[in-house]
Amino acid sequence: MSKQVDLRFNYTLTNLPNDSIVMVQTRLPQHPAIPTGDTTMASPEFFSYAELKQAADFVQGQISHQPAIGLILGSGLGPLAEEIEAAQVIPYEAIPHFPVSRAPGHAGRLVVGKLAGKTVAAMQGRVHFYEGYSPQHLTLPVRVMQLLGVKTLIVTNAAGGINQNFRKGDLMLIVDHLNLVGLGGHHPLRDPNLAEFGPRFPSMTHAYAPPLITLAHRVAAGLNLTLQEGVYAYVAGPAFESPAEIRLLKAIGADAVGMSTAPEVVVAHHGGMQVLGISSITNMTIQEINSGLETTEEETWETIKMVVPKLTLLVKGILAEIN
Repeated sequence: MSKQVDLRFNYTLTNLPNDSIVMVQTRLPQHPAIPTGDTTMASPEFFSYAELKQAADFVQGQISHQPAIGLILGSGLGPLAEEIEAAQVIPYEAIPHFPVSRAPGHAGRLVVGKLAGKTVAAMQGRVHFYEGYSPQHLTLPVRVMQLLGVKTLIVTNAAGGINQNFRKGDLMLIVDHLNLVGLGGHHPLRDPNLAEFGPRFPSMTHAYAPPLITLAHRVAAGLNLTLQEGVYAYVAGPAFESPAEIRLLKAIGADAVGMSTAPEVVVAHHGGMQVLGISSITNMTIQEINSGLETTEEETWETIKMVVPKLTLLVKGILAEIN
């Protein structure tokens, strides 16, 4: 039997902007003990409105800011959170029902403060379906943001390029997605519908808000940045896709592929948020089995390091212009 852990926290975080020091001291309120190494099994597949509100109320009690914009920072893109001023930081482990990041490059902290003059709540890392979490776990942080009053969400990810007009290091604005995991039955809205957030059968025609896409292009032009546009294919992972799988994704209209984002966007749109999605093209996918090439994690991380500075400029520029 797994060892039970009594979760207590005494975190002191330093090296934040303006030499801020933030301390979170808490004992989880009525939160069940989590078996070591088995966090995915510690809570049910679905969450009630009361459980979501418990998580949001906990976060609200730890912060003095009122965030209006949410950020989800994907693989290796967490450094943007280090630029948040007057930051108040809460580890995911401290928040009731919150999923805990275990993938490389995902710090697992909720950072609330000021960025480009706006009050933001930034997820410094996300969780993934391939880590063993249900779609409802993946999207619980979005529900918490909605309950905190966040109306706009910017999601970022690392993705493989399929469109052969793309190049490694490009930034792609997501205009639509292929939620292949959801189409296969693992949909984030597969639960007793919570009418407090939205309807049972929401439209996904404009899940990515056209006005935010237009704004992103305008900001990028002012920064002399080139942006691509495309359709993002969401797959389960964690293995990189085979050449045959890439050819299939290309045939059905995908421009890039990754292992996140679509569930968060579906739930955000269901709850009335305006969403902007940005993919960092970290590698060009392999479409022919005899190419002599291999996709590697090392290549992905090297490209992420190159992309972070221009993605940071873009996101800060967009934030500054959002009303």
